[in-house]
Amino acid sequence: MADTALTAPLRSPVSHAADRLAAATRTSGGAVRLAELPFLTQINVRLDPKGAAADAVGLILGLPLPAEPGTAVRAGELTVLWLGPDEWLVVGPPGGQRGLESRIREAAGDEPVSVIDVSAQRTTLLVTGPRARDLLAHGCSLDLHPRVFGPGRCAQTHLGRTQVVLVARDDPRAGFWVLVRSSFAGYLTDWLLDAAAEWTG
Repeated sequence: MADTALTAPLRSPVSHAADRLAAATRTSGGAVRLAELPFLTQINVRLDPKGAAADAVGLILGLPLPAEPGTAVRAGELTVLWLGPDEWLVVGPPGGQRGLESRIREAAGDEPVSVIDVSAQRTTLLVTGPRARDLLAHGCSLDLHPRVFGPGRCAQTHLGRTQVVLVARDDPRAGFWVLVRSSFAGYLTDWLLDAAAEWTG
């Protein structure tokens, strides 16, 4: 029997709903835009924020690891999310896992560091448009007002009873990333489409 594991095309957790997301975007009249950003590179990094490795990793990424709780920083195609006092998530374009992981490990040198590719663990849903905050507020207990959760903020929270990492992109027009575990992505997509019915009819 032929081995199809290496030849089968990748299938994202929300690929089955792509048409429904596009239809909701069209029928909202510009109020909301919903889409999946599949296969983004996601590398979880844990290290001493005061150690030499933190500076070295920041240099190879081209941006400092954010030190302020709940912040996200971006440089070029990479975004780094603060997840905890010694934990970050590095998000980049699809297909960059191996190279990025090895660069981070090499930069850390002999310093204690944990570098784990978690790209397959989550997918990313994009929520943008003038009513994006209103849509997310239907199922999130965070205060999403721009003065509190403005561009460059991130949080581990719940949306529609699903654990997510919510990111307010650094450009307000870019909206929000919702990073959700692959096993819950279908449910959360259905929840977003249902919540968006207020603007999509």
